[in-house]
Amino acid sequence: MERKNVKTIDFNCDIAQGYGVYRNNNENDYLKYVSSVNVSCGFHAGDPMTIKNSLLLAKEYNVVIGAHIGYHDIQGFGYRPIDLTDDELEALVMYQLGALMSFAKAYKFEIEHVRPHGAMYRRAGEDFRFATVLARAIQKTSQWLTYYGPAGDITQKVGDYVKIPVAQEIILDKVYSPELEIDYNVADITDTDACIKRLQDFLHTSQINNNALGKSYAEIDTIHFSNKYPNSLEILERAHALIEPEPVNYGKAKASGWV
Repeated sequence: MERKNVKTIDFNCDIAQGYGVYRNNNENDYLKYVSSVNVSCGFHAGDPMTIKNSLLLAKEYNVVIGAHIGYHDIQGFGYRPIDLTDDELEALVMYQLGALMSFAKAYKFEIEHVRPHGAMYRRAGEDFRFATVLARAIQKTSQWLTYYGPAGDITQKVGDYVKIPVAQEIILDKVYSPELEIDYNVADITDTDACIKRLQDFLHTSQINNNALGKSYAEIDTIHFSNKYPNSLEILERAHALIEPEPVNYGKAKASGWV
């Protein structure tokens, strides 16, 4: 289909979302349809062997690899908020990135981005100060990392303030306010056709419908695809049939004339 306003878009998904005997084997089916992956770093999910195997599989599929960081909450899968000092949050981020980057160095590839998970993702989209601490911790670990954050003013302002590359993200199954804040008080949109219609509208207009029965302009770089629902893979397959995704950094390089 013809894209009128959106030049390139990245599709991302989370992998290594298991721990020990608790596996998430269907996530590997997503790798053929996305252009970047977020590898869990061991705090909300991902034991050492799961991390290693997920990295090697991602490398085999030639997708861009990022770190999926969260609160230290295996039992709650990172969905429970935890109050931390700025120093504690910084250390939490750097510890997880260090683990994943060590694996990457051993197998001679690079980690290119960082995406927060669960309760950390939610707070990063609602709390500028929190998101700033998060971004600074990422930047201290490596100045080359891109921060994947929830679409909206906070992520953009954090990018400008910290001077870190950012990729603004939407999720097709989430309900958004007119300001592009996720409405966590309502159920996700799980109907396949409805999600694909949202994507089609976005590709044509750069807008996404909101909970005020209107549409909001969304200048985004990436779309996140979850694997929570029985039809999640079908949504991703149909999205890929509409448009072939490109990694964020590659898309920006093309737009700048570098490639």
